[in-house]
Amino acid sequence: MRQTIRKPRVHKGSIAPPGDKSVSHRALILNAIAGGTAKVTGLSGGEDVASTARCLRDLGVRIEPGDAEGTATIFGSQGLLNEPGDILDAGNSGTSMRLLAGLLASQPFLSVLTGDRSLRSRPMGRIVHPLSQMGAHIQGRNNNTLAPLIIRGGSLKSIEYTMPVASAQVKSAIMLAGLSAEGTTVLHQPSRSRDHTERMVMAMGGSVQEDGLDLILKPGSLSSMDVNVPGDISSAAFWVVAGLCHPDSRITIKDIGINPSRAGILEVLEAMGARITLESPRSEGGEPVADLVAESSDLDAVEIGGDLVPRLIDEVPVLAVAACFAKGTTVIRDAQELRVKESDRIRTTVNELSRLGASIEETEDGMRIHGTGSLVGTRCASHDDHRLAMALAVAGLVSDGETVIDGAQAASISYPQFWQHIRELDEGSLS
Repeated sequence: MRQTIRKPRVHKGSIAPPGDKSVSHRALILNAIAGGTAKVTGLSGGEDVASTARCLRDLGVRIEPGDAEGTATIFGSQGLLNEPGDILDAGNSGTSMRLLAGLLASQPFLSVLTGDRSLRSRPMGRIVHPLSQMGAHIQGRNNNTLAPLIIRGGSLKSIEYTMPVASAQVKSAIMLAGLSAEGTTVLHQPSRSRDHTERMVMAMGGSVQEDGLDLILKPGSLSSMDVNVPGDISSAAFWVVAGLCHPDSRITIKDIGINPSRAGILEVLEAMGARITLESPRSEGGEPVADLVAESSDLDAVEIGGDLVPRLIDEVPVLAVAACFAKGTTVIRDAQELRVKESDRIRTTVNELSRLGASIEETEDGMRIHGTGSLVGTRCASHDDHRLAMALAVAGLVSDGETVIDGAQAASISYPQFWQHIRELDEGSLS
C-alpha cells in the first residue's frame, strides 16, 4: 500500500489511539493461565495482539470476543494448557514469541513457535539461555538463537539471573516460567524496563518484590482479573510529536497509559520544551492514565542515553522527527537494541528521514540529528516496520510538499486505525 500525505493548514482535534499493546498481551496471557473468568476491554486491535490470542486458542484457551470491539472474555486454564496440534505462529510479534516461550517452558509437552521472516531473524538466545537454565529444552536455528523454536517443557527450577540487557520481554518470559518453577526466582536488571508484567502479576495475587533493580518472584497461581486496557503511549507518541511540530496545532489524545516505565518519551519531550499537559489523571487496573494535550512548541535539542533508553525504545523513530524541528543537535546513544527490531531502526530511520531533507547521522548505537526546523516531502519507504511507517506519516504531516510512503500498510501491525484517524483529524491531508 502506498500512501500520500500533506501538511494540513491547521492540526487540531482529539484522538483515541488503540489500547496499549504491551498491556493487551499480558492481559490475555496472564488471564489465560489464571483460575476464573475475566473480561478484558480496550484490547489493541493490532496484528501482534491477535497473534497472541490465536496462539493461546491453539493451546486450548477459550477466548470469546465481546459484542463491542476490543472486548473479550477469557476462561482461565489454571495453568494447564493443551499440546497444540500444529506450529504456533507469532506473526511479526516479538512480544508474543518471547512471552509464550516463557509460558510454554513449564508445559509438559512439545510445541514449536515460529513467526514471519522478520521475526525469524530477531534474537531469541536472550530467552533461550535463561529458560534452558531453568530446565526447559529449547532448540532453534543458528545454535538455538533464532526461531523457529522447538520447546519441550516440563518441571522447572528457579534461577538467579543477571540480565545482560534491560528488556521487558526477557524479564516477562522468565517471570512466566518462574510462576511454575520450584523455588524463588531472582532477576538482576541492569536498568528499569516497562513493568506491566510485575504490576499485573501482583494485582492477580502473585508474589513479586522489588529490591532496587532486583525482582524477587515466588511461584504460585493467579486469580483472573478484569482489565480495562489504557491507550497505548507508543501510539499516542505519534500524535504528540505531530502536535508539537506543526505550527498551528492543539491535539488531545484520550485515555493514555502514563506508566513511568513507559513514559520516557514524555520526559524527553518536556526536556526539549514541549507544551504537553496531562489532564484528568486517574488509575485503571493499577496503571496510571491521563489525557494528553500537545500544542505547537519551540523545541530544543537534548542528549538521550543510559537508563532512559529502555523506557522510550519504541518511540525513537518519531522522536527523531521531533529532533529535526529542535534547535541544536540531538544525540541518541545506547540504543543498539533498535538494530534488532522489525527493521534495523537506526539505519532505516536515518536513511528515510535523510530523504526528507533531515540532517541526520547514523552512529553505532544511535544517531545524531541536527535540527533544521523543516522537512520537505518526498518518496520514502516503511521497510515493513510499523513504527517507521507511522513516524514517516508524522514527518509528512509537518513537511512542506507531498510525502509518499511505500509499505504504509505496516502501521496496521500495532495501529489498524492509524490512517483512518489521520483522515478524521486532518481531512484532506491524505490522498
